[in-house]
Amino acid sequence: MVNKRKVAVLGATGMMGQKFVQLLAHHPWFEVSAVAASDKNLGKAYATTIGSRKEANLPEELGELVLTEPKPQALDDPDIAFSVLPAEVAGPVEEDFARAGMPVFSNASSHRMDQYVPLLNPEVNPEHAEMIEEQKRRMKTDGFIVANPNCTTAILTLSLKPLQDNFGLETVIVSSMQAVSGAGYPGVASLDIMQNVIPFIRNEEEKVEHETNKILGTISKPAGITVSASCNRVPTLHGHMEAVFAKTRSSATPNEIIKAMREFKGTPQQLKLPSAPEHPIVVREEEDRPQTRLDVDEGNGMTVTVGRVRQDPALNGVKYMALGHNLIRGGAGCSILNAELFLAKKLIK
Repeated sequence: MVNKRKVAVLGATGMMGQKFVQLLAHHPWFEVSAVAASDKNLGKAYATTIGSRKEANLPEELGELVLTEPKPQALDDPDIAFSVLPAEVAGPVEEDFARAGMPVFSNASSHRMDQYVPLLNPEVNPEHAEMIEEQKRRMKTDGFIVANPNCTTAILTLSLKPLQDNFGLETVIVSSMQAVSGAGYPGVASLDIMQNVIPFIRNEEEKVEHETNKILGTISKPAGITVSASCNRVPTLHGHMEAVFAKTRSSATPNEIIKAMREFKGTPQQLKLPSAPEHPIVVREEEDRPQTRLDVDEGNGMTVTVGRVRQDPALNGVKYMALGHNLIRGGAGCSILNAELFLAKKLIK
């Protein structure tokens, strides 16, 4: 792609916003032309605002960008907006950008369950992108909103997709061990999380249960899978680990599950999109893998690593461990891959 698309990052100063800017800094298709944030930071240089909290060195030209209001009229007409705004403010702001004719790729939860908004994990349900046509017709604009899943759901549904395609799914039980970066910055107080596990993350379990069925269903109908989630915060920095228990509609041995996972490739791999990992799922043979410290960056953070695939006598199904990077596959990387998919499919003008 010779001519890069100009993109704006809305909510660029937070941990997830910084990850978006970092991943977009040298992207072959996109160029960050604007960063937006809350009122207290308006008019400041981006590098000055994030200060010592920045996770990676930024190109000088990005650090010098001046933070503006997250309003269409305040930006220099970008081609695409990536929204990392807090859920309590994201909804109407994203709608304003869409009404202004702009494609909005949102990491916020505000519109994920809206009827005509695709909740897209690009290897899992790329066909849901078609939903934007009805969305645009109803909004009477060329702009639209595409949401990526909750971080835990993104990791879970990618690991489940080969099971659903090959064997069908009836029941899924998942218990997550979620990194502190999933809470954003400053996140969980150190005296609460050090040497501790917190067995509650507000609204997380409901998101996993509802979003999984929307993603694994059809455009018009949720999947109808019984999903039960238990979510826990643990003292790791990045990477959500998930213990998954699945009852399939047709019987499947652990070896058959492993084969299906290893052979799985999605539309992003077929199209060779820039952010698509060569292997969306990697299955480890070692009895003690995946491990957060060793495996979280697999596929530049876009791969889900699976291990300990075994029979589950309680559900008469299978169980396994899945690990993914919550800020990349579970956040910024997934949203950027969604935008790549839309460009490759010519769903963005």
